[in-house]
Amino acid sequence: MPLKFTKMHGLGNDFVLIDAVKQNIRVTSELARCLADRHLGVGCDQVLVIEPPSSKNVDFDYRIFNADGTEVEQCGNGARCLGRYIFDRRLSGKKSLRLKTQNRVMEIESRPNHLIRVDMSAPIFEPAQIPFDANQQAILYPIEANDSLQIAVISMGNPHAVIRVDNIDTAPVETLGQRLQQHERFPQSVNVGFMQIIDRQRIKLRVFERGAGETKACGSGACAAAVTAIQQELVDHTLTVELMGGELCIEWQGNAEPVFMTGPAETVFQGQIKL
Repeated sequence: MPLKFTKMHGLGNDFVLIDAVKQNIRVTSELARCLADRHLGVGCDQVLVIEPPSSKNVDFDYRIFNADGTEVEQCGNGARCLGRYIFDRRLSGKKSLRLKTQNRVMEIESRPNHLIRVDMSAPIFEPAQIPFDANQQAILYPIEANDSLQIAVISMGNPHAVIRVDNIDTAPVETLGQRLQQHERFPQSVNVGFMQIIDRQRIKLRVFERGAGETKACGSGACAAAVTAIQQELVDHTLTVELMGGELCIEWQGNAEPVFMTGPAETVFQGQIKL
């Protein structure tokens, strides 16, 4: 059976998008893992699936699978790509969309110059909801991972640990990222961000993602890093996050306000693969 797909990317974070609205297909973890294989499949960081809405209050359902086949709750760069796909193909006549993930509803709107703005909802700081093993909520938590570290822990619909470093080019992204992902205090693992403060309007970031390793960009990771930098009064409430694949604009006014992310989303090619 041939399966049609679209290859897309947001700042080099690449995706295979499956339209399960127009195709009668149920994407499983095994299928996602095969599609994501860069040697035997199409190749991507994540597989995105657009499905008919499960509620009258949303426009589409949105599922995300990491390259290892695990289904996860959130992907900001993927949300922009999904929005670009829907707008370009006019699957909806609306100027803004509501997409339902595993644990939240995101609002997306098209902006000039191929940019997509996403309402990523409010960040979650309560440790049990992230989830993260801690006795009480804090801005920074001490943690042992060979050396003693201070990390911020936040959920943007998926768990993130953010570490401030002097230079992201020399940061131990892979080794420390793996140690923290396997740490017992993160029962569902964690995405690990390495953040360098440049000035009040700009930070640099590298992210080691669950189930994918280091990627060229991570939208939810950019939001998490921006939130922790704003919390610590290191940057302004609107800032640019510079990732390996490009830049995102992040806005957050603090407290229980939503985080807004604006950035590009591009189609690479379309194709089909025989299952």
